[in-house]
Amino acid sequence: MKKNKTTLAIVFGGKSAEHEVSIISAQNIARAIDKNKYNLVYAGIDKEGILKSFAEKELLLLKKIPKEKDEKNDRILVPKIKNNNFYLHSLSDSKEIKIDVVFPVLHGTYGEDGTFQGLCKMFGVPFVGSDILSSSVCMDKDFSKRLLRDAKIPVARFVVFNKSDKKNISFSKIKTSLGLPFFVKPANLGSSVGISKVKNKNDFSKAIEDAFIYDNKIIIEEFIDGREVECSVLGNDNPICSVPGEILPTHDFYSYEAKYLDQNGARMEIPAKFSQTMIEKIQNMAIKAYKILGCEGMGRVDFFITKSNKIYINEINTIPGFTSISMYPKLFSASGIQYSKLIDKLIALAIEKHKNNALLKTDF
Repeated sequence: MKKNKTTLAIVFGGKSAEHEVSIISAQNIARAIDKNKYNLVYAGIDKEGILKSFAEKELLLLKKIPKEKDEKNDRILVPKIKNNNFYLHSLSDSKEIKIDVVFPVLHGTYGEDGTFQGLCKMFGVPFVGSDILSSSVCMDKDFSKRLLRDAKIPVARFVVFNKSDKKNISFSKIKTSLGLPFFVKPANLGSSVGISKVKNKNDFSKAIEDAFIYDNKIIIEEFIDGREVECSVLGNDNPICSVPGEILPTHDFYSYEAKYLDQNGARMEIPAKFSQTMIEKIQNMAIKAYKILGCEGMGRVDFFITKSNKIYINEINTIPGFTSISMYPKLFSASGIQYSKLIDKLIALAIEKHKNNALLKTDF
């Protein structure tokens, strides 16, 4: 590896249901990143939570990280601290690679929910994106909506149930309180995995079962009849916001299939067609929500906007997709920050955050 270049570990895969989407994001970052600036290490986490090394050409062909078929452990990496520096240690040849920054592209649970961020904090290595608490809060739709609602930011009405409540979830009561249709979602997941739009009682039981497959807590939300709009946010203390973009799904809603499996599942209008006054209102609310939830580095803020121009925040995604069709990079590209420059800025923000945290006293 060349000296005087930042050594960046791109970590992808993971144990969540968004494993495959994470690999696609990592592939796109690998294609776009300026290789004159970085020594790149590609580290994939398989479904069992084992960290493995991949060459770039291997990453670009991956669909899913395979389970090891032998006991040679040729790929396995182990995190290690030596002389206050962070290394990835290879079990096969005992080589150690000093890592300057980690870029987690781990969508969903065990990667976007504060779990991986906590690991990075423990090892003292800079990492791209939000810290532990904000990652956890933004992943949990229940907690994030409560905090936004408390800050007087409009969110859809919702009710929450744990698995122990399953037998007591009443279709008629939910219909009375939220109306029809409504959405049933796992409380902690993304990419529209496990989400169902319930239009009648016949849809209800299966929707509840599907959501509980992925989480022990589910959230049921009212349907907001409005345009689906997204903004990308970039920054730590002084974040900036992209132009808004509108999602125009060809499916009943912006489902996993519409996002990732059907090439014609949705059309994106970037920038979205709004007055300048409305654009500024959307951007200001995106930044306000980003700050309230303690986000850093990056975040994609998702909205519903009604015909009367009332703005509702749906959620904030702290590790947004970086696939070829993902809104986060597309929105910043339309705002004048191209893909490779966006990656540079995210890495710089990670280093800045780490340096600021290092100034804090750890003894008394």
